[in-house]
Amino acid sequence: MAHYYWFNFTYNNYVVKMRKYIILIFFIPLISLVSCEQESPEQYWQKGNLHTHSFWSDGDDFPEMIIQWYKDNNYQFIALSDHNTIASRDYWYKLKTLDEQNKTLEKYQKSFGDWVETKIDSSGTYVRLKTFEEYKSKLEHPKSFLIIRSEEVTSSFENKPVHINVTNIKEKIEPFKGNSVYEVMQQTLDAVNAQRKKFNISMFAHINHPNFGYGINVEDLKKLNGERFFELYNGHPAVHNEGDDMHIDLETMWDLINISYYNDRKPLLLGIATDDSHNYHVKSINYSNTGRGWVMVNSQKIETASLIEAMETGDFYSSSGVLLKNVYHSKEKLFIEIEPKEGIVYEIIFMGYRKGSHNIEELKRVKGTSSDYTFQENDLFVRAKINSNDLKENPYRVGETKQAWVQPVVVKNK
Repeated sequence: MAHYYWFNFTYNNYVVKMRKYIILIFFIPLISLVSCEQESPEQYWQKGNLHTHSFWSDGDDFPEMIIQWYKDNNYQFIALSDHNTIASRDYWYKLKTLDEQNKTLEKYQKSFGDWVETKIDSSGTYVRLKTFEEYKSKLEHPKSFLIIRSEEVTSSFENKPVHINVTNIKEKIEPFKGNSVYEVMQQTLDAVNAQRKKFNISMFAHINHPNFGYGINVEDLKKLNGERFFELYNGHPAVHNEGDDMHIDLETMWDLINISYYNDRKPLLLGIATDDSHNYHVKSINYSNTGRGWVMVNSQKIETASLIEAMETGDFYSSSGVLLKNVYHSKEKLFIEIEPKEGIVYEIIFMGYRKGSHNIEELKRVKGTSSDYTFQENDLFVRAKINSNDLKENPYRVGETKQAWVQPVVVKNK
C-alpha cells in the first residue's frame, strides 16, 4: 500500500502544489503500464495444418490414423484435403500390396478396434473408409481439437497442374477447364466465393505449391481477383519451394505478387505453410511426411469461423519449425518475439515495399530472440522472416533449417 507523508506548510497554496506533484508521480507509471498493455495484446496461438491426404485420394493411410497423429502432436486443428472429393460417399478401399507391407490395416485395427469395417472376397481385402461426418464425430473434441472439411480442387491446363485447396467447403467443387492456367484458377475462386455467399459461412481458397510442375507463375497469380492465400512453404519433396535456375522461389514470388496487389489496391496475399502429407509409414526426405509446415493462428476460440476470421485479417504466422511467442503491430511498429530453444541462433529480418521502389527491400536484420521495426515515412507494407540454424529432424531437403514467416502489414494505403 502507498503511504503519503505530508509536511506542515504554513500556506495552503504550497500544500496544493505538493499534492499535484504527488498525483503526477503516482499516475505516470500507471499510464506507461496501460500503454504497454495496449501494445502487447494477449495472444492465443492455435496450431493447424490445412493440406493433408488420406486413402480418400493419394495418401497411404486411413483418415482416423492421420488425424490422430496430429491430435497427439499438439495440433489444434486439421483439414484433410483429398483430391476432388469431400469424403461424403460410400467407399470401400481395396488394400494394395504396399498397404500390406506397411501393415496399415493391422495398425488401424489396433488403434480403433470394432470401429473398423472390412470385407474379403476373391479379389482382395476391402476396408470401408469413414466419411467426413463419421471421422469428425469420432475424433473432434470441443474446444481443443477441430476437424475442418476441405477439398483440393485438382485441375490442369496443358499438363500444368493447378491445385487449389478449399477450407471449410460445404459442397464439392468439380475441377474446371479453361483456356489458360489463369482461367482455371479464377473459375475455381469464383466458385468458392459463390459457395461462401450461398451458405453465408466462413471459407476460403488457397493456391497450392505454385512451383509443383512449375504450373503456376507470378503473372498468373497477379491477375487473380478474390484470392487471399497461397502456399509459401510446402513440405512435399517435389514442389520446388526454392525454384531452380529457370524459376523463382516462392518467397520472391510472394513479394512480387504483393507489390502488384498493393499497386492495384487489392488485399495483400498471405503466406501459408503446410505439410501436404501423403506418406505416414516411412519417414524420409523422399516422402511427404507430417510435421513439416503449419500455421499458427491467433484465435481464442478453436472454432472454424474464428480461425478463418483471424487468418483473413492476417493474424497468424507460418512456420517450418520456429515458434513465436509474440507477434503484433501498432501504427508505429512491428514487434516479434521468438520462443527460443537453448543453443539455437535466430535471425529476424524485416522486409518491405517502399515508396519509389520496384522491389522488396531488406529494412532491418537482427540476431537475437526479439526485435521490432519502426515504420518509416516511405514504408508501404512490411513483413518479417525468421531464420535459425536449427536443423529439421525430418526435412524435405538436405540441410533444411527451421524458419517462420510473419504476414505483411500495410503501413500506408495507396
